[in-house]
Amino acid sequence: MDRRDFMATVGISALAAQSTLLGLGSVLAADAPAADAKPRVRAVFLRPKVDRYWMGWPGACYDIKARQAEFTQIMTDAAQKCGVKLEVDAEPVVDIAAVDKLLAECKQSPPDGIIATVMGLHPNYWTHANKIAAEKGDLPAIIFSPMGTSFTGNLQAARTAKKCFTAATQDHGWLATGVKMMRTIWDMKTTRICVVNGNETKDQVLDVIGTTLHHVPLNRWTDELAKQEATGEVKALAEAFAKTAQKTVEPKPQDVVNAAKNYFVAKRIMAAENCQGISLNCLGLVGSRRIPCPPCMAWLKLNDEGGVGCCECDWNSAISMRLCSLLTGRPGFMQDPAPNTVNGTLMGAHCSSPTRLRGFDQPAVPMVLRSHSESEIGVAPQVIWPLGEPVTVMKFEGPGKIILGTGQVVANIDTPPCGGCRTSVELKMDGPADPRDCKGFHQLFILGKHERLFQAYCQLAGIEVTPV
Repeated sequence: MDRRDFMATVGISALAAQSTLLGLGSVLAADAPAADAKPRVRAVFLRPKVDRYWMGWPGACYDIKARQAEFTQIMTDAAQKCGVKLEVDAEPVVDIAAVDKLLAECKQSPPDGIIATVMGLHPNYWTHANKIAAEKGDLPAIIFSPMGTSFTGNLQAARTAKKCFTAATQDHGWLATGVKMMRTIWDMKTTRICVVNGNETKDQVLDVIGTTLHHVPLNRWTDELAKQEATGEVKALAEAFAKTAQKTVEPKPQDVVNAAKNYFVAKRIMAAENCQGISLNCLGLVGSRRIPCPPCMAWLKLNDEGGVGCCECDWNSAISMRLCSLLTGRPGFMQDPAPNTVNGTLMGAHCSSPTRLRGFDQPAVPMVLRSHSESEIGVAPQVIWPLGEPVTVMKFEGPGKIILGTGQVVANIDTPPCGGCRTSVELKMDGPADPRDCKGFHQLFILGKHERLFQAYCQLAGIEVTPV
């Protein structure tokens, strides 16, 4: 197990004694699926059964056995790291009969994905690859074409195949990304997000990605919060919030304790309902004065740990956060977009932002403890985003569509003198020219360049991508 999976399987109290868990330095992921539950991925090699090529790409100098061993090792290591049951066919797929046999086996006992590596430029092997792409059914498939095995014409046929991504690159290590994408598709399918709102308990399975929205009544939150005492763990987390902040402006010590209580309430509900994330009608509870503190700091901590803490019951943002965490290894910032028509930029603000912007195991960016600006109660973080760094903008618009774009951080905005939410970030977008044309609401800001990764994943998962 990697570090996140290990931390997810260990109890809060047990870890607290040995790793200062309750400080913001912890990486406690939301509960993961059982350790023995893994996606099954078939890996095959399309090549002739020879020891050496003669003329033509990849050339007589190409060590066929060494390259197949290298590709196998890269995929095996990645599978062990991210939890994939990898089934590698050492014998190459040499003709159409072998392709038909593979497709028949996949139909009889469907794996969760196929990775087919093309190891020669000869048209036969692209005929085989294209047949796999066209006839695999609904299975996700990666056609991996290392440098020396494809020209432009070879890469055309499979580009429109359903749930198929052709990865043509000189980077052999990309195969590890391919394995991780297969795991991510499976994780999204097995994810459960707890939506706390309304009056009934029900499950809603989303099309395309398969994620389950598990709805529970809004009273569940207030009932659990009423039972939550200021235990030693709660006080330790409140102290950690205060110590890791650059400063505390409006909140009083009791406000910070109340903020810490929210985290444990969220974790308790998620554990009881077997969910990996939670989204709450928080504005409704604050507006009706039913809770003394919004869950802004709980969401910060959950998202810094690799879980999902999502505002306002926006399940599109919740599944976006889940995908962002699984695919990029870092959290996303759900924000309210405010176009700046003077600067031609996009400002985004919200009451909660993660701080592990560069990755769950990387140092946190600076944070200040503030009040929730719309109500002037409780605690909300003002997170300082690093200037000049690239940002990816992404959000699901329904389970079968994602909006996607890029920009760069140009400013952090203070409240006051400005209005809006405590964490306010200004981006210079790479397009469109007029920020009023940016699509969506509650899009995620994700530190770093991840556009190509999301595009590849969406093609593999059968999700439409629209420029932001």
